[in-house]
Amino acid sequence: MPSQRFAPPSEVPGLAARRIAADIVDGVLHKHRTLDDQLDGSGAHPGLKTLADRDRALMRRLVATILRRLGTLGHVLSRLLDKGIPSDAPRAQSALLIGAAQILWMDVPDHAAVDLSVRLVQSDRRAARYAGLVNAVLRRCAREGQALVEEVAAQSLDLPPWLLARWSAHYGETTAREMALALGHEPSLDLTVKSDAAQWASRLHGEVLPTGSVRTVLHGAVTMLPGFTEGQWWVQDAAAALPVRLFGDIAGKSVADLCAAPGGKTAQLAQAGARVTALDRSPARVARLRENLNRLSLQAETVVADAVEWTGPVDGFDGVLIDAPCTSTGTIRRHPDVAWLRQESDIAAMTVLQQRLLKKSVSLLKSGGTLVYCTCSLEPEEGEQAVAALLAAEPALRRVPIEASEVSGLSEIITAEGDLRTLPSHLPHADPKLGGLDGFYAARLVKS
Repeated sequence: MPSQRFAPPSEVPGLAARRIAADIVDGVLHKHRTLDDQLDGSGAHPGLKTLADRDRALMRRLVATILRRLGTLGHVLSRLLDKGIPSDAPRAQSALLIGAAQILWMDVPDHAAVDLSVRLVQSDRRAARYAGLVNAVLRRCAREGQALVEEVAAQSLDLPPWLLARWSAHYGETTAREMALALGHEPSLDLTVKSDAAQWASRLHGEVLPTGSVRTVLHGAVTMLPGFTEGQWWVQDAAAALPVRLFGDIAGKSVADLCAAPGGKTAQLAQAGARVTALDRSPARVARLRENLNRLSLQAETVVADAVEWTGPVDGFDGVLIDAPCTSTGTIRRHPDVAWLRQESDIAAMTVLQQRLLKKSVSLLKSGGTLVYCTCSLEPEEGEQAVAALLAAEPALRRVPIEASEVSGLSEIITAEGDLRTLPSHLPHADPKLGGLDGFYAARLVKS
């Protein structure tokens, strides 16, 4: 009889998810790659295809927790390490971050968090010699880490200092710290529903926000949730769903949605009965927008073009919506990599593009038409100051202040000038996961 062949032992459960998490954290912190690039599309980590849904969800949560708590993790580990985090072995750094994040904030047994981090370094040639160090440090973290977290809880370490300083200067120190605290919590899933929000909140075990969005803390693949395949709702932060409201009744009116992909606002406009032209410069993003509209059974003309160069129809539009490219600092609660990938110097380049888009938008408007300008940035240069500069340069434009009644009575999100400004600390809730909004700015202007 032939000798029996034995299959090699399978990998320890959960190790692959942690290895991929380490690669992706390293991609953000050392290679300046966004999470979106590493999780989706052609640049996605090849190992994602091999992960079961449960492991994929664990990996995503691990990565988000590390990036959301990076400053605090750095403090804790520096206190537990005599000579600092090893700089010659990136995998040792990642293993320490992954282990500590699980011990301090995730529902993972301490012994499993330690063991898997040790295995992670043992499987890397450069980091293997640090296995004993990782084991010792993480065991100490299990004993002493929570106290080290609490001693810096009031210091807002999980934001880059430049960003915290800007927010403190513009919004005040108290509000800036409230914003930083809100960003420390894993956000809920917000949905814009076509109709009957109460019914969908019940089916999705969520609640209806004052703004009409449905908020749920359900986890798992969005595509598997009730109503997705039927096109009854789409994913959209509650703050991002507000700017379209500022057009009022747009049934039958022509509206251009510039920088439209992935299409949440396009869908809102189409659902409200507008004749929508949705434009984006990226063919791949426009293809995704079309897929979303098809699923939702909504109609819009789609155009692949650079908005600044696009001529548009001769007779212009009744409305123009610009969700302008920006530093995206308002989205850190959902995209924690933004905090560590952006630099203060990025703001100036973005404001140049925003002014070009605003100038183009004015030329696309009919007389009497409405321009709604919005950004998911918390930086005044990309919001209030951008609109002030446009109004100074374009005498044909006037601001139409937003009334509280147009935003479900939420007067706290309206500025003194009558613009919309949401903050991560808005809509507080007893359960922090059900509170908060993305940081958004929007202004409504009319061409005389």
